[in-house]
Order: sequence, then structure tokens, then C-alpha cells
Amino acid sequence: MHLIGVKESSGWLSSRWELTYPTGWNGILNGVSSAYRYFDQPEILVNGEPVQISSDEDISQIPESGNMTLRGLSQFIKAHVSIRLYNQLSAVDVTVAQSTDEFKKADYEKFNHSMCQFLDSFELAMHS
Repeated sequence: MHLIGVKESSGWLSSRWELTYPTGWNGILNGVSSAYRYFDQPEILVNGEPVQISSDEDISQIPESGNMTLRGLSQFIKAHVSIRLYNQLSAVDVTVAQSTDEFKKADYEKFNHSMCQFLDSFELAMHS
């Protein structure tokens, strides 16, 4: 993914990313399903509404919609993160809590370095 921009907003770093390889709903389901198990207390929202999930396998059954959000405490970056993916769009909105030294400031270069590998792995899972 390519970082478009990042800004500070009420204790969070809000960012916009662009997918390298745009995908549809099935790709979104693949990515969210792969990442779900690496979040503590994960939540999934579809069009802003919570969806009850008991396992990552339930994700593949979610009917197609406009957007999906995965949020919770990432085991990889050790911070609360929210990833919103839009069906048939290449835009991805990511917010990260400013809870660690790594995410204290909205520095484009540092934030890109911290998040790029994590989000690239997420994007690769969308196409598997």
C-alpha cells in the first residue's frame, strides 16, 4: 500500500492509503479474515454497523456491502488500530492510537516506515 497522508486527531493518527492492487469484496473478506486472528478483542463493522463474529471463518459469510472495518489491538504493532476498506475502491483508511512512542507524532516518513510492512502483508492476504 502507498501512504497518501497522515494527521493527528484526538489521540489518534488518521491516515489514508492506496491499494497497490485494487480488489473487490472477496479480496476484502480474505484480508480481514487473515488479519482477524492477530487482533486482541477484534471487532468487525460493515457500513459502520457491528457484525457478530465467533471465528475468522465467519467472515467469509458476510454479504457484500459498501465497506468493512477491522479494529482492535494489533498483536503486531502493539497499538489499537482500525482499518476501513471500501468495496471496489483503492482507498483504505487506517487510524492508530497514539499510545506508544512509535505513534506519538504524525510524521509521514516515520509512520510510513512503521505501518507499511504491516499493511503490505494485509494487502497480500487480500489476493491469496
